[in-house]
Amino acid sequence: MPHASPTALIFELSGCLVDFGARTLPVALQRLYPQRERPALASTAEQALASMLGTTPDAAQLLDLQQMLSEVAGEHSELTPGAAQLLAALHANGIPCAWLDALPADTSLRLAEALPTPVKAVLTRQARPWPAPDSCWQALSQLGVQRLEGCILVSGNPLLLQAGLNAGCWTIGLAACGPLCGYAPADWQALDASEQERLRAEATLLLYRLGVHSVVDHLEAIGASLEDIGLRRQKGEKP
Repeated sequence: MPHASPTALIFELSGCLVDFGARTLPVALQRLYPQRERPALASTAEQALASMLGTTPDAAQLLDLQQMLSEVAGEHSELTPGAAQLLAALHANGIPCAWLDALPADTSLRLAEALPTPVKAVLTRQARPWPAPDSCWQALSQLGVQRLEGCILVSGNPLLLQAGLNAGCWTIGLAACGPLCGYAPADWQALDASEQERLRAEATLLLYRLGVHSVVDHLEAIGASLEDIGLRRQKGEKP
């Protein structure tokens, strides 16, 4: 049975379309503060820095972070598995898509240089941080989407996925290539199969507990999830 095509897709940039493992922010912080522990997942780079420092960063520290992020972004501007093929298919089928990110705009645009197909960049302004739904609604508005039904958000970041759920979108979580596993491609491949499976299972369970509608490793495996959501929509299911 044919399934309903998506109305629009919103992707996170880092850890989804590019930068396997969402390494740009943690690497930048580690280079600036090598003696400090990696902070917990945060909604913004500024919040991550504050968590690492244990205090509100001053202007000089924020500037140092922004400069380091731009440098590191150039090293991580590589497509994730399946990204090029998926974007080409969406473009060929006329399905609108956009990316958004919590990194500073210049860092995000540097990462986006790897994208082979034009994808609308949504640089949100005056939006509450994730998990508030503001940036998702801004993305759909900038795409000119007239209805929320059939809109899908794809990310490996629990905060953005929660924002997508709060916005009323269908959601697809990425277990292996996002920040939950947090490994660069070579480091991920170097893990033995049992360790990969353990990390993948932990990330998958966390995302399903969040309420995400489908979970895959990365974009190369997303086809079945898109089809499943399309069939669920045809049956009248809502996100």
